Amino acid sequence: MKGLKKKLAAVFCAAIISITAVGCGTEIYDGPLKKSDTSLDTSVVSKDTSSKADESKGGEDQSSSQAQPESSSAPDASSQAPAAAEPSYKVSLLCVGDNLIHDNIYLEAEKKSGQKGKYNFDDAYKPIESYIKGNDLAIINQETIVTDTVPPRSFPTFATPKAVADKVKSLGFNAVSMCNNHVLDQGEAAIQDSIKYWDSLGILHYGVYADQADCDNIKTKEINGIKFAFVGYMEHTNGLSLPAGSKATYITLSQEDKVKAQIQKADKMADVVVVSCHYGTEITNELNTQQKTITPKLVEWGADIIIGTQAHALSTSEYINKPDGTKAFVFYGLGNFLNTMYDKNSLIGLIGKMNVIKDKTTGKISLENVKCIPVISHFEGQSYEGEWTNCTIYPYAKYTDELFAKNYVRADGFNRAYVDSILAKYVPKEFLSIE
Repeated sequence: MKGLKKKLAAVFCAAIISITAVGCGTEIYDGPLKKSDTSLDTSVVSKDTSSKADESKGGEDQSSSQAQPESSSAPDASSQAPAAAEPSYKVSLLCVGDNLIHDNIYLEAEKKSGQKGKYNFDDAYKPIESYIKGNDLAIINQETIVTDTVPPRSFPTFATPKAVADKVKSLGFNAVSMCNNHVLDQGEAAIQDSIKYWDSLGILHYGVYADQADCDNIKTKEINGIKFAFVGYMEHTNGLSLPAGSKATYITLSQEDKVKAQIQKADKMADVVVVSCHYGTEITNELNTQQKTITPKLVEWGADIIIGTQAHALSTSEYINKPDGTKAFVFYGLGNFLNTMYDKNSLIGLIGKMNVIKDKTTGKISLENVKCIPVISHFEGQSYEGEWTNCTIYPYAKYTDELFAKNYVRADGFNRAYVDSILAKYVPKEFLSIE
């Protein structure tokens, strides 16, 4: 009877969320079928930024170039500050999809910590850790709000222990997209709590903001002589909204005037504009109408790299021509990062990678060596209502036949042939890199 009640509750919640999202044009289902009792080198493309990102430096450059008074004798070399090292003007960029923390994941992490209310997520990410570390810029979409304002919760309204944020940092991620359909799951208090915690970790975050001033203050990060700006937009918030008087704010993709203005502002501030878009039809690899129509507009307004999430299923990637004759790049859908959704399509995700290079003389930006590296979410279990264990994310190159045989979704046809067919159909050959 207990199992039946939980199944009926999950079905009822999924139905409510689906009905709410009809008006948004997207089918919503982020949950596993299980609930617990706890609530390759590619073509190089370039962007000329010589007339934009350095405009604000004119006054400073002029003053620093003024002649200095002559000295009667050469200064003591030991008293001179060492010259600043020349930046490399090259950034290794990595991005991943939805870090979707279901109850199966945090309950196992709690057990591994050996202490009630404490969580150890090391094993969940261990096989993928070396792929994340060492990159200059690593971006993740944190699908579930990290907060201590409420106990951990799973689908349909998530709350995730802050230990996940600690692990995100230790893995090497230094930028977090918070724009997603679950960002309002626990209200404004959770949003503010989450923002403060990311701040305390020193991690850049964007996509939902503490207030309007925070939203207007576009987040930027300079790495190796290249300045990046970050903006993010979601399609919807599962029908949830903030009460009147709330300070927290965000921008949806339907607010095209605001999206355009913000991207154009970001384009004037930075060499590279990164746009995270939470869009796409859930559990679907094909692009929907919104993805096809809004993406070219984002590029026209100034986007250079577009990172797509939401569908929980991977989609295609491509270069898009920019008005100035250069190209932007879009990952339409990276799928899931870590998750335990009971759907074979949702277990296949991508790591996006590229090198961003700036010509120090002309300011031209080049996007090189774009890769889509497949990853697999893994979990094991004996029954639907039983305990699910070994919730882990693996690079596909290291996902063995033995692991396929243990994956709980194998009964639904999840096998190597299926994964290979999805990759062949939806990931362009020139970007697919199984490593």
